[in-house]
Amino acid sequence: MAGVSPGWGYGGKARVTNAPSAMAVSGSPIASNVGRDILQRGGNAVDAAVAVGFALAVVHPEAGNLGGGGFMIIRPRDGRVYALDYREAAPARASRDMYRAGGPEASVTGHLAAGVPGAVAGLVEAQRRFGRLPFAAVIEPAIRLASDGFVVDEYRSRSIGEDSSRLVLFPASRATFLPADRPPAPGSRFQQPELAGTLEAIRDSGAAGFYRGRVAELIVAEMQRGGGLISREDLAGYKPIWRDPIEISYRGYTIYSMPPASSGGVTMGEILNIMEGFGPLPRFGSAALIHREAEAMRRAFTDRNTYLGDPGFVHNPLDRLLSKEYAATLRQQIGERASPTPRFDPGAPGGSSTTHYSVVDAEGDAVSCTTTLNNSYGSAVTVTGAGFLLNDEMDDFATAPGEPNMYGLVQGEANAIAPGKRMLSAMTPSIVLDPNKQLYLVVGTPGGPRIITMVYHVISNVIDHHMSLPDAVAAPRMHHQGLPDSLQVETDGFLPETLDSLRARGHAIASRGTWGDVEAIIRTPQGWEGVSDPRLGGAGAGY
Repeated sequence: MAGVSPGWGYGGKARVTNAPSAMAVSGSPIASNVGRDILQRGGNAVDAAVAVGFALAVVHPEAGNLGGGGFMIIRPRDGRVYALDYREAAPARASRDMYRAGGPEASVTGHLAAGVPGAVAGLVEAQRRFGRLPFAAVIEPAIRLASDGFVVDEYRSRSIGEDSSRLVLFPASRATFLPADRPPAPGSRFQQPELAGTLEAIRDSGAAGFYRGRVAELIVAEMQRGGGLISREDLAGYKPIWRDPIEISYRGYTIYSMPPASSGGVTMGEILNIMEGFGPLPRFGSAALIHREAEAMRRAFTDRNTYLGDPGFVHNPLDRLLSKEYAATLRQQIGERASPTPRFDPGAPGGSSTTHYSVVDAEGDAVSCTTTLNNSYGSAVTVTGAGFLLNDEMDDFATAPGEPNMYGLVQGEANAIAPGKRMLSAMTPSIVLDPNKQLYLVVGTPGGPRIITMVYHVISNVIDHHMSLPDAVAAPRMHHQGLPDSLQVETDGFLPETLDSLRARGHAIASRGTWGDVEAIIRTPQGWEGVSDPRLGGAGAGY
């Protein structure tokens, strides 16, 4: 690829799975196999997606979860598209300034960081509305993986080790993930009997098996033990919400993604609308392209951080932000030099413990699902007796409007904490139709605010730069989120002379390692191609 460093380590290394009929790809090969098995047993894409979701809670604990939340885009073969919001919510006792006295760490680690979980309610609701198999059959593989155990791979062992300094702080997390004070070794069998018990309660009673009864009492006891806020009433009152998806047209293609309380669809839509008006884009990896992308991202993220929030609490001006006319006014502001991000007014009106999976079944139903605990291993708190980690999603609010969160995002009053409010997310599960309105691409990724730009990159790489999906996923990435005012690039991804040219245009450059774990499926003449990001430990499975 022109403009890409010859030493770029991921070229040609994406994990590719081809199958004629159906496909599941996720951050865990074990979970993807569960999805394939459900599809082969007659389940549809939603059955498989729900099975993968519960399996990830067992085999991918850094991000798969029962104690977090997520978003799901569903497109049955009849062409209608549905968006399910099961984002976590602030407890009733939460308050706007609750973290000012406790310091920033209180919103990231420990009991006070947890919002009311939505994952179980969302998965159960999706399967209730669209699933074909009995619910017990869909959750049973996860129960078996928790009870009988699974063989730990090198990635999962290393991941637990990297967060051991947080997990060791809480007795149940230490006992679960650090037996003998060290992570499970690669090749060892990891059993989670308490988690199996929680999954069995969900199997037997549905969402009520989590939000009421024994499991709910264990959550409340954990909150009382550690000074958290989630109450019985918070749990009993939680409900997932069906919303209208964001629909974006781009060069004849149609893209469906999540609306608020996710910022992903709107922000990506702004970026795409701005870039579309440039006509044919400069070559991939060139300074001319990266400059235009950075300026489009800067403007989209400025709008995101100013206007977007939970639609139950603030007005989101979606029609204006997503209009082609508005994109044209933003595009006219972009010259040949970087334009500084305007000073942020937090009062203006109104990682990455996330994982994504994509599923397509033999009848053409598709699911794009992103689920999260926020930080790796969430709050690091495991519910004693229940075996699952709680999220630290409260940090996704503007815990101090005008001040950066752990991802460096500076957000305003629209995303301030309020009881019952859903914190703004960057998750961007997306489904792309070709110009004939046929299912073409299912895509998403973890990665904090970089989720939005990564999904943009994959879509643009395929449509604009005519890359194969493996190349589109493996290609180096860049990101700009307005504040901090720097253009982030993956280390060793782009040529030094390209970065020098960008600096000459006025961009501050920050090299940030690598990021993301894109899990995508694309239609091919032979069927379906599943692609897992070479940066982490996922894989696909199909038949």
